[in-house]
Amino acid sequence: MRKITTFIAVAALSFSSIGCDRFLDIQPEGKIIPMDVEDYRKVLTSAYAKYPIHRSLVALRTDELNVDENTSDFIAYREIAMWKDTNNDSSTIEFPWVSFYSVVFYLNQIINEGSKTMAESPEKKQILAEAYALRAYVYFDMVNLYGKPYNAATASQDRGVPINLEIDLEQVLKPSSVQEVYNQIHADTKKADELMVEQKQVSGINYRFSKVALLAFEARTALYEGDWNKALGYSDQVLAIKGELSNLNTSNTAPNHYASVESIMALDNAFNSAVQNLSYASSDLISKYNTATDKRFAIYFEKNNNKYKVIKGGSSDFRVSFRTSELYFIKSEALVKLNRFDEAKETLLKVAKNRYNAAGYSSVQNDINAMSSTEFMNFMMDERFREFALEGQRWFDLRRLNQKKITHTINGQEYTLLQNDVRYTIEFPKSAKKNNPFL
Repeated sequence: MRKITTFIAVAALSFSSIGCDRFLDIQPEGKIIPMDVEDYRKVLTSAYAKYPIHRSLVALRTDELNVDENTSDFIAYREIAMWKDTNNDSSTIEFPWVSFYSVVFYLNQIINEGSKTMAESPEKKQILAEAYALRAYVYFDMVNLYGKPYNAATASQDRGVPINLEIDLEQVLKPSSVQEVYNQIHADTKKADELMVEQKQVSGINYRFSKVALLAFEARTALYEGDWNKALGYSDQVLAIKGELSNLNTSNTAPNHYASVESIMALDNAFNSAVQNLSYASSDLISKYNTATDKRFAIYFEKNNNKYKVIKGGSSDFRVSFRTSELYFIKSEALVKLNRFDEAKETLLKVAKNRYNAAGYSSVQNDINAMSSTEFMNFMMDERFREFALEGQRWFDLRRLNQKKITHTINGQEYTLLQNDVRYTIEFPKSAKKNNPFL
């Protein structure tokens, strides 16, 4: 992953040396206007490089972590772990807003202007495809941070986020509904699918979208919408192209590592070093593992006195957006919902065989074979908790499933997120509301 990150950093740095703002300013006098595929690839690389680090922040809101009050950064993150979204201390880090729309600005430039000025070529198609896919990804992340979880019955009335498809940073936009945002996500993924050239991205540049990454994104989107047939169809398409799982009985490489055979797209810094340094794994999370048989445990955690530090993140080597095992989980969940119970069990057992030692797998297999559909769904959600710990999945799983009660103890005081608490939807940041009266 160092190679990937270095590539992004160098490309972004070389681009910024001529001035990103000058490059993207469409005023003609004294400005540099992108014209060809080389120019627009630089614009797109900057969009990728600027993608916000928000998954680390949502981890602090889950039942995955406890915060260490004795760290220097504690003051900046404590209110996130307290679910305090209003009247924040000035030192509290905000969830990203402007940075998301800054990425959108770059992508709108590529889509609206690059489509006219770039000469026709496979490179043009690929750049446009990635721009559409990344814009869809931005709005998917934003609506799942700041909008209510998707509910087909209420999505057209539920408040989402503003949609901006123009090259104008000065627009003051009203929030669209959750349904309108998802409609835009689907429109952009459709355009991306029509244009995408690259089946897979090679290691080193697989922070970029490809056909298989787009399919994985569409599978996740369908999962969140509860569109089980599409979730199954997209996951099957991904697994037909890239179905290999990392066998933790023979490999000590974390499955979310960029070098893992499971890596599909490695853009998100899902658990950055700042959050890693100020936190440790919660007892809720640790208790979910069979430490004697689950091969993930020693790869994910390291004991430090009487606490467990999370070691499956903290550096750019662990950037992860999509990986193979997620598609097995999506497929299994969809199969349960479609009453194809035996196939659902068979699908999840493929993952389990690569995560437990022989004795552990035999036990899990026997347990699963005896489960009812309700018991199996509960087991699968616990497996998701174990599998994707600190990869930015847990908060969104909690939102779309049971929105459970969570309690954090900070400075000796208990703070509680209630069952179905309104704070499962994050408020628009204070700075965003200050600059937009419609928020």
